[in-house]
Amino acid sequence: MDDSVARLWAQYRGVTPSVPASLPLSYSFSDNAEEADALLELVLSGVKCATAPSVAELELAGDPIPQPGDYAIVTDGAGIARAVIQTRSVEIRRFADVDEEFARTEGEGDRTLSWWRTAHQGYYSRVLAGTAYAVSDDLEVVCEEFDLLFAAPELHTK
Repeated sequence: MDDSVARLWAQYRGVTPSVPASLPLSYSFSDNAEEADALLELVLSGVKCATAPSVAELELAGDPIPQPGDYAIVTDGAGIARAVIQTRSVEIRRFADVDEEFARTEGEGDRTLSWWRTAHQGYYSRVLAGTAYAVSDDLEVVCEEFDLLFAAPELHTK
């Protein structure tokens, strides 16, 4: 974990002292740096207000299913902490049951369900490759909506 995560959390706690002292999970929104940077920019601009990891990938990473009220730190593609978000709602759905409204809220691509399905099928196929999990209409997806609470001052220095 980059030390920018602890610095950003300390900065956020400085303006919101009621939040827990313990560091929340930190992650980027992708499995590659270029896409992580693009998705972070969507979060910072207010377009991306949701994310959709699969239950399987969370299990493989040893990460819990997010719960309403949870905090997280979003990093850029280089692992530098850039934003604090808080989970607003979570619903586990089958891949086939993700709807147009959620795809629009996730804010990626052209914000259509068709684009969402194609992009996420590719993503899930990459992150679940070589595991016992298969990408299908029955794959459980964690449909998480969140609020952007705090954006880092421009780039931290290491």
